[in-house]
Amino acid sequence: MIALLQRVTQARVLIDAQVVGEIGTGLLVLLCAERGDSEVQSDKMLAKIIKLRIFCDAHGKMNRSLQDIDGQGAAGGLLVVSQFTLAADASAGNRPSFTAAAAPDEGRRLYDYFVAQARHLHGEVQTGQFGAAMQVHLVNDGPVTIPLRMAPQSSAN
Repeated sequence: MIALLQRVTQARVLIDAQVVGEIGTGLLVLLCAERGDSEVQSDKMLAKIIKLRIFCDAHGKMNRSLQDIDGQGAAGGLLVVSQFTLAADASAGNRPSFTAAAAPDEGRRLYDYFVAQARHLHGEVQTGQFGAAMQVHLVNDGPVTIPLRMAPQSSAN
């Protein structure tokens, strides 16, 4: 599973000029399930995202997590948007291959699972719409952008 986190002061997703998800201060998470991923990678990714200390404390140091800022003045929103293109392989030729991405049905299942778990564990969770053409608007705070990957367990483990 791949995620690209962006610390934001605001972010929203539009489909056909209609806002479908919107947050203030928090994290925009672009999320991609890869072939071989399961709920294990999803749970690990969500735990990492919620606990990752990338928000500033009173001294300007990145010492606070999304959990830490939730309910403490800043809303600590989470906007989760599916983005299979994070699995792009552009190493050969000029047209990227997306064969590493999970099949659409499996990608949707894991995206829905991730969102459901996020809503269970965190206060404010907004989303885009899986498989839709979306426009994502954001104000990146910092800027802070962090890529994360949770690789599938190998069969040798």
